[in-house]
Amino acid sequence: MASRLQIEGDASVLLRVTHSNIKSFAADIRFSLQMSVEAVKEKLWKKCGTSVNSMRLELYDDCKNKLCDLSDDSRPLGFYSPLDGFRIHIIDLDPSSVTSGGWLEDTSLVEKYSISEDEYNKRSGTFRKFKEQMASQNPSAFRNKMSDDYMEDLCANIKVGDRCEVDPGEKRGIVKYVGRAEALGPGFWIGIQYDEPLGKHDGMVKGTRYFQSPPLCGAMVRPDKVKVGDYPERDPFEEDEI
Repeated sequence: MASRLQIEGDASVLLRVTHSNIKSFAADIRFSLQMSVEAVKEKLWKKCGTSVNSMRLELYDDCKNKLCDLSDDSRPLGFYSPLDGFRIHIIDLDPSSVTSGGWLEDTSLVEKYSISEDEYNKRSGTFRKFKEQMASQNPSAFRNKMSDDYMEDLCANIKVGDRCEVDPGEKRGIVKYVGRAEALGPGFWIGIQYDEPLGKHDGMVKGTRYFQSPPLCGAMVRPDKVKVGDYPERDPFEEDEI
């Protein structure tokens, strides 16, 4: 067995590390047994923020029994014979330390920066100014979200069974559905069965059936594209007069 003064060059130990001020801090860190206690403190300072000069280290075994203080900064860690699973507990001795007061764990204790609306509006280079600039260049991209009642008023005179004509293209057919279609977007939609296979489906859209029609005769369009009235089926053999 190696003595406290004879430590193998590649020997290391995995220790649990806790902190007196930061209750949520707990880490498993591997240390070389050749490291001095001062070097251990330097490593821990980077992990928790407690300065080296304000740090006292206690060593506990895996049964939570305190074994000793690591009081001599010049001695190697191996002098204290720590084993895997043992714990180093950091005591922060600085009452004005960044770790004191609990604000590293409870952000509600940290004073938040605030600014008035007027002062914010006077500033340049803010996100609000950027958004306003982008909205002026591309208004369509910043329109308010459509409501669930979008174009409902245009459906007042459209009912299932009406003959209709749909723009663009003056396509004729019959109204098969009037209502919302969440799969397509907010607002109201009109389901059309075209007289000819000028549509995209048979009344089923994205797994939801809104009406039944022959294949490729169905379409879902916005109410502003639909005119209802006396629109009889066209004669496919009808020719223009010469």
